Amino acid sequence: MLKKQTHTLIITGLSGAGMSSCLKHLEDLGYEVFDNFPLTLAGALLDDPERQGRPVAIGIDTRTRGFDPEAVKEAVKAQRAMLVFVAADETVLQKRFTETRRRHPLAQDRPASAGIKKEQEWLHGLKEKADEVIDTSMLSVHDLRRILEDRFGLNDGGRLTVTLMSFGYKHGMPREADIVMDVRFLQNPHWVPELKPLTGLDSAVGNYIAQDKALDPFLTRFKGLMEPLLPRYAHEGKSYLTVAIGCTGGRHRSIHVVEMLKPWLENQGFVTHILHRDINR
Repeated sequence: MLKKQTHTLIITGLSGAGMSSCLKHLEDLGYEVFDNFPLTLAGALLDDPERQGRPVAIGIDTRTRGFDPEAVKEAVKAQRAMLVFVAADETVLQKRFTETRRRHPLAQDRPASAGIKKEQEWLHGLKEKADEVIDTSMLSVHDLRRILEDRFGLNDGGRLTVTLMSFGYKHGMPREADIVMDVRFLQNPHWVPELKPLTGLDSAVGNYIAQDKALDPFLTRFKGLMEPLLPRYAHEGKSYLTVAIGCTGGRHRSIHVVEMLKPWLENQGFVTHILHRDINR
């Protein structure tokens, strides 16, 4: 999704999905942050001359007095803001509420699961209208910060930022991926006893994968596919792109391929980050 040329963010989402963490990271990035802010006062805040163009992130969720999804949509439109929705899988939310022993704001006298379902239904339309949806189900704190910096950082110089992500299909597809490539056709180090406990970062694993005659032709063709696409994404105003490389478990082949692609992308002039999602699984 394209990044709007705005430094006004309205952050909302599901309880327990990590909205407060997002706001803390945005504050570190230079945004003036307001959490659980009354929506009726947003206009006055953003029109305040003392703001002097400073970027603002306003957190509004179901805890906020008078919260109404339709009113949030109207505020986003009126203020020409960017709507960011923070989400997570139902099972992940359930686990988080169980571990923290917090009550769900929409289920004070009922199980958290009831509040989660009610909130998902209530905010479905708001999620559909969001400019950005950040799913935190499988993100660490560091991963979340990197994503926020990539998408909303104030000093990206206008260049396209490419995130190369390795992942394992058995752990689920990465929802934030723009391009997904399957490398399960390469010979699998998992079945070699001395290589199984290692990862694609180890030279022994890399050497084993490099013996597969399919690797070099694949890399050549994949680079040939990406080379004309990346400048077009940048030209169309896209600020970030996530390219996900997947194998079965996300610990060997996908990691090695990602590491091989990184220097090539950097030589193309793109800001490049690496995320090995499932390396520790």
